[in-house]
Amino acid sequence: MFMALVVMLGMAVCIKGLKDGVEKVNKFMMVCLLGILVVLVFRSVTLPGAQAGLKFYLKPDFNNFMYNSEGEFILGEAIFAAMGQAFFTLSLGIGCIAIFGSYIGKERRLMGEAINVTVLDTAVAFVAGLIIFPAAFAFGVEPDSGPNLIFITLPNVFNAMPGGRLWGAMFFIFMSFAAMSTVIAVFENIISCCMDKWNWDRKKAVKVNLVLIFVLSLPCLLGFNVLSGVKILGEDIMGFEDFLLSNNLLPVGSLVYLLFCVSDKGWGYDNFIAEIDSGEGIRFPSKLKFYFKWILPFIVLFIFAVGYNQKFGWI
Repeated sequence: MFMALVVMLGMAVCIKGLKDGVEKVNKFMMVCLLGILVVLVFRSVTLPGAQAGLKFYLKPDFNNFMYNSEGEFILGEAIFAAMGQAFFTLSLGIGCIAIFGSYIGKERRLMGEAINVTVLDTAVAFVAGLIIFPAAFAFGVEPDSGPNLIFITLPNVFNAMPGGRLWGAMFFIFMSFAAMSTVIAVFENIISCCMDKWNWDRKKAVKVNLVLIFVLSLPCLLGFNVLSGVKILGEDIMGFEDFLLSNNLLPVGSLVYLLFCVSDKGWGYDNFIAEIDSGEGIRFPSKLKFYFKWILPFIVLFIFAVGYNQKFGWI
């Protein structure tokens, strides 16, 4: 029921169009979330014991690039995890960033917009760390506890605040907004693809994909109950779908995207440069052609191979 509600809400925003739907709703949700994040930072860093969390978060320990907490040699695993997260958070491999980039007018060069996206994304993640890690140390929660950092650590922060119930309720409402913003972005990506590929109008694209997304989401949804006994590569259905996305679609999609932009058999590097440098703003560093054409593809392939190695333990 709740999954169906989320799909319908996301599509209801998208059917309103880009400016009156996607842009307007996301602006409101993100401003609310950023406002409460600032309040939580001040509260988290002033908790007793928060200094140890700040030290853990802000003081680099380069041994972590080579060894995990059990002392096992894992050279570069943190870097690969960070780059994988970059693929995910920027939607590089599944086209979202390309779709939203296509909505930018010709009067703006894309390099400046790319910098804005990167800086804002990194800043929000950094601020979230200033909330989570000081609070984790203040309340004795392991910093690698995963989802518990949200659902155990932060409730403790709210309990230690005046009016904590109100702030807690607001935070989790706004966190739901953040999740919904991702849902809306992915839906807009799919809808825009259908509109461009088959010349559908927005209403038809929304109606068709509303049904398709609901049906195609059922295996993952039922994997927690009716289909909980189904295992694929040792994973439940959601774990397997996460593997398909994180270890396959994101890096491979990014590689295809990259090669299309720089290869003469695709769009071509000169056409790529001409497109992103149209308008006003910061120019793209065109002298990096050799890097983008011959080095970066191998970096992406290496990340792809490392992901498989971590999954199957070949080495």
